[in-house]
Amino acid sequence: MQACDLVMAKLTFYGATEGVTGSSYILETGNKTILLECGLFQGSREEEEANAKPFPFDVRKLDAVILSHAHLDHSGRLPKLVADGYSGHLYMTNPTTELLEIMLKDAASLQLRDTEWENKRRRRAGKKEIDPMYTLEDVEQALALCDGRAYGQRREIVDGVEVCFRDAGHILGSSIVEIFITEDGSEKKLVFSGDLGNSCAALLRDPETVEQADVLLLESTYGDRNHRPMDETLEEFEDIIKQASENGGNILIPSFAVGRTQEIIFRLGEMYQKGMLRQQAIYLDSPMAIAVTEIYHRYQRVYNSEDMSEMRHANAGSLHTFLPVLRYSTSTEESMELNKVEAGAIIIAGSGMCNGGRIRHHFKYNLWRRNAHVIFVGYQAIGTPGRALVDGAKVFRVGGDKIAVNAAIHTLGGFSAHASQSQLVDWVNHFKAPRPRLFLIHGETDAKMALQHCLANEGWQAQVPRPGESISF
Repeated sequence: MQACDLVMAKLTFYGATEGVTGSSYILETGNKTILLECGLFQGSREEEEANAKPFPFDVRKLDAVILSHAHLDHSGRLPKLVADGYSGHLYMTNPTTELLEIMLKDAASLQLRDTEWENKRRRRAGKKEIDPMYTLEDVEQALALCDGRAYGQRREIVDGVEVCFRDAGHILGSSIVEIFITEDGSEKKLVFSGDLGNSCAALLRDPETVEQADVLLLESTYGDRNHRPMDETLEEFEDIIKQASENGGNILIPSFAVGRTQEIIFRLGEMYQKGMLRQQAIYLDSPMAIAVTEIYHRYQRVYNSEDMSEMRHANAGSLHTFLPVLRYSTSTEESMELNKVEAGAIIIAGSGMCNGGRIRHHFKYNLWRRNAHVIFVGYQAIGTPGRALVDGAKVFRVGGDKIAVNAAIHTLGGFSAHASQSQLVDWVNHFKAPRPRLFLIHGETDAKMALQHCLANEGWQAQVPRPGESISF
């Protein structure tokens, strides 16, 4: 066969090219079509409107779908994909299958709620009603297609294509995806970093390194910055907890249900084991975070050895026994009972950016107290209620009520589930010669440009693909 007649694999970039959401890529081999990721677009109203648009590829021609992890910006349109006609397998790690059930059902419930509110407004205005992007029934159908795999197992998913998941250390079950393509007796390898974890974060292992690839897709979420040192972050966290204990007020921690909540529980457990916690009770008031924490308990075998050793030294078989003052508030009634607690408690509740969830209810009963404290342990996007508090808002609205902000507001910047710039560069530099073709995705423009420049100093020629751009290899 002449070189010009060789069949080439083709990769097309559809999502997470101009931002950090909507992750989606199509891989075409000689006779197979594979979708890598199927994420939601998140952010402004205009960005989120893209979710309802038809997929830019023929759903019914897909032979397989591969998912790196459960976060909605990577997985959130899977039920829509199924509703539009996809009926093949969804390949991912075993923990991801369990997290996906929680996250997709929650996403469907929120969509149904938002659609009902929008349709009430449309009926009053005499406008045509809309349908939700997908339903709980669509979620159930998608979940039935999930095929979970263990880390490190290389297995064929369609003729001529094998997949192996490596630990990305981002959230439980997150993976670096290795795709091996065999055509005409020749093997090519595509590596997708997924979201790489922060090696300083608690519980999970550091991202596994990979040494060989023909094409590499690298996330660039924090391509323009390094995180604050973890020891400084923990020292400040401990100081805030101590100060709040002396003041006697409650401590409110808005937190994301997956990953961040479990790390905060572990860090509080470290303080408890050192005798540094005066609080008699710590409440996790988020049904979603509670369910996720239970899944974390079942997969302790993927924790890093240092943190597992610390837990064993404390004779703790789980996060519960490592932090024995932890209490779950599952029902609405249990959550409302916390209104009676005026001081001395730590309440962890969602949502992480305060645009919904039970944290707003606790703000209503605590923000006006001068001895209360709010600790933000996650990024607060511009335009969110959480960002308003971080920026110094004096009044916070909960429903129709205006709540005076007298509580002390603290922001800790060191907790992050993403690799920093230096960590990304270090991970990439493990690839041996001949180096792969490198494409930067999943980052804002400034972050990608900064990372591209930094990598150039290391001898890499990183490219930034455009939406809809295709490459052959």
